[in-house]
Amino acid sequence: MKKLNILFFVLSFSLIGCNFGTDKSTTPESRPAEREAVAEAITQILKPINDSLPIIGLLMYNGVLTTEVTATADVFTKPTPDGKQLFNVITIAETSDPIVSEEGLKIVPDYTFENCPKLDVLFVPSAYDMYTQVHNPKIVNFIKEQNKNTKYTVSNCAGAHLIGESGIADGKKIVTWIGGGEELQKAYPSLKVQNDSVVRYMEDGKFLSSNGNLISYVSALKLLKKMVDQEQVDFVESYIYLKELQKWKQ
Repeated sequence: MKKLNILFFVLSFSLIGCNFGTDKSTTPESRPAEREAVAEAITQILKPINDSLPIIGLLMYNGVLTTEVTATADVFTKPTPDGKQLFNVITIAETSDPIVSEEGLKIVPDYTFENCPKLDVLFVPSAYDMYTQVHNPKIVNFIKEQNKNTKYTVSNCAGAHLIGESGIADGKKIVTWIGGGEELQKAYPSLKVQNDSVVRYMEDGKFLSSNGNLISYVSALKLLKKMVDQEQVDFVESYIYLKELQKWKQ
């Protein structure tokens, strides 16, 4: 039945696409909105949710550090040794438009703030300049609302500034990028900012944080152990050759 529904949608979208060029009643001004609606609907078909599995949400916005999205996806999309899927992993942005990462990678989000399902885990990444994100009430409110449902809320690097701005972790221990602790503490005195010169990863209740960038793998693997077990962590580390990388010498 699901395959038939998908086929129906795809055929419908194909007809709509044909009408863009033949239906004279469709004005140029209306076409972008129609195309956006079609693109979003197709995205939903390509990224279904398995209701029996936890949903891991990866927040994105322009300027996001690529590794802070891909590291988490890398860890949580891996199956068990016998091929069983463990999580839904989805990307989320304010709109359905592709976001452009700091490194220039274009990523089309799976969901928007408006249609995002309730998340079990929210990962909040960073950008080199967080001013725009911290002053975007839609991003801050999205984090606040999702935190009401999440079992874990995770920040990497300067994503801690969005956690601070949202006020959801006041009184909790948190760590940010190496060298950024003083700035974070000054901006959000209610946070218990840890010494980022020695602390790479921190957890306090449901709130997890890390220095970010490649250390985002640490927060993802630590959480994977909490949600599954060490055996799955070992499997993922072997899958992505992490130990080989740790042993690598120039």
